[in-house]
Amino acid sequence: MRWIEKIGGAALLAVAATTTLFPVYWLATLSLKREVDQFAVPPIWFRFTPTLAHYYDVFWVRPFGAYLWHSTIAAGVSTLLALAVGTAAAYSLARFPRPGVAFWILSTRMFPPIVSIIPLFLMLRWVNLLNSIAALVVLYTAFNLPFVVWMMRGFFEELPADLEEAAMLDGQTRLGALWKVVLPLVRPGLAATAAFCLVIGWNEFLFALIVAQTDVAMTLPVGIAGRVTQYEIKWGAMSAAGVVAMLPVFVFASFLQKYLVRGLSLGAVKG
Repeated sequence: MRWIEKIGGAALLAVAATTTLFPVYWLATLSLKREVDQFAVPPIWFRFTPTLAHYYDVFWVRPFGAYLWHSTIAAGVSTLLALAVGTAAAYSLARFPRPGVAFWILSTRMFPPIVSIIPLFLMLRWVNLLNSIAALVVLYTAFNLPFVVWMMRGFFEELPADLEEAAMLDGQTRLGALWKVVLPLVRPGLAATAAFCLVIGWNEFLFALIVAQTDVAMTLPVGIAGRVTQYEIKWGAMSAAGVVAMLPVFVFASFLQKYLVRGLSLGAVKG
């Protein structure tokens, strides 16, 4: 019976891997196919003549390189700001509990973002930040803050307060104990939280569509959607841009891989 379990487990893993990786494979091959091969019936799975014309369209005909840079700045800076502010707030809530405050912070993520886009648009117009990367950084930071606070609060609550007290007895301040003792211990939680925040900011579409409407601050999701016009849908260019959009997040997650499993299995699951 043991060999049956092994074969069954291997079969399930193969099905899961195929289901997960097949869309990625199809996207990558579509970005390398000529238009005549993209719509072939039956579909051409392997044998086709590759072309880089769609990548040329992405980076030379349209300014997708600028869109990539805008997304990197907006998602990266907002992730760092959300982690800095949210981690400090989470530590405060973990060590100095205030009933109801944590739930109130999380409740701001319970309503759809669309309900806040009009007042946010008016406020950004009032401070002259429309169509700028700074506006996206502000919005993404505010959007990610509740998530960071809720996640990191669980990680801090997993650590005994005796660690900071011992450090303070040795002459450290509360801030020094947090920086030198607590944060190194919650590094897996920081990595997992940072990965989630980066993915949220990287894939965000609604705010970027409303706030950044021109090439000055347009991000990758909006730029890719712009390949759908009233006359045609450029599947090859969209696929090439999608492949490029996957790579930075994939590289970032690869660097944090050793922290992610531990980070997702610690304080984040505590209620």
